[in-house]
Amino acid sequence: MAKYSKKASEKVEETMHEMKEGTLKSGSGEKVTSKKQAVAIGLSEARKQGAKMPKKKS
Repeated sequence: MAKYSKKASEKVEETMHEMKEGTLKSGSGEKVTSKKQAVAIGLSEARKQGAKMPKKKS
């Protein structure tokens, strides 16, 4: 299992909370309803902020 930093975990937790509230939007502006998509958005945002995490699979 991959190791993620505390900062990354907090960002994912934040995006999951936004999804449950119904305020999380995808890149196209659509409301996010999938847990997997919310986690992906959280990890992506954490990467942009420079959190320590494994490289994105290509």
